[in-house]
Amino acid sequence: MEVQKLPDQTRMPSNPSQRKMLDSRCGLNELYPIARLTQKMEDALNMSGKAAAPADKDCPYTIELIRPEDGKAVIAMLKTFFFKDEPLNTFLELGECEELEKYSLKPLVDNCSYKAVHKNGDIIGIFLNGLLRRPTPGEVSESAADSCKHPKFKKILSLFDHVENNFNIFDLYPKENLILDGKILSVDTNYRGLGIAGRLTERAYQYMRDNDINVYHVICSSHYSARVMEKLGFHDVYCMQFADYKPQGEVVFKPALPHVGVRIMVKEIAKDGAKVAQTKL
Repeated sequence: MEVQKLPDQTRMPSNPSQRKMLDSRCGLNELYPIARLTQKMEDALNMSGKAAAPADKDCPYTIELIRPEDGKAVIAMLKTFFFKDEPLNTFLELGECEELEKYSLKPLVDNCSYKAVHKNGDIIGIFLNGLLRRPTPGEVSESAADSCKHPKFKKILSLFDHVENNFNIFDLYPKENLILDGKILSVDTNYRGLGIAGRLTERAYQYMRDNDINVYHVICSSHYSARVMEKLGFHDVYCMQFADYKPQGEVVFKPALPHVGVRIMVKEIAKDGAKVAQTKL
């Protein structure tokens, strides 16, 4: 979905202490967190920012669970509508990357990813989600980049390992043991304006309600993806500008404007209007 081009200035704070709002060890899972949701689909959402209503009998598509056997179709869609436009992929000229494809399919085992299926049988939208589980005391998270052999993709994984070392979502939500983690939201640009992104997200909310999960977590490296999530009611809990990431003393990522940094965003979906407990860090 095309998004209206916004001014180059983002809302990311300029003060480093404000950008790194939560400074603690991280429990992010190892999957390359593509949120990034670079697919430009703001017009798939209602102007109110709320997810679209469930599809009715006249809707040309249905929302269904993505199963492991859908893997090839999912990757085919991502190659067409997502991978080539993700800002970090574009900056590095990543091209074909089998490791990226494998990482993208890892969340399917958690059975909380959804697809929009057109009445002709084509997949026209996907929202890949995984589960973040509170690490046990003393558990050391494996570095995602260490086992990566693709040199360009390794740079991307190293960036998010760095984020992992500076932020732990479970420190912010001390009473939560399970959090839904949005990985990739992508919509076929030939089906814009049908509320697909909103309906996929609403189905994820329903999964959270059914499984007593209160927090939805996404990581965005794309300005456009962050705008989409803001319209869906997500808010920042951690920000880092690409200019501040200098593992060897030099900036690694310089994607085209308006993409200027990584933002971790969350939305609380508590039952009966109850407030989700947070720790002030």
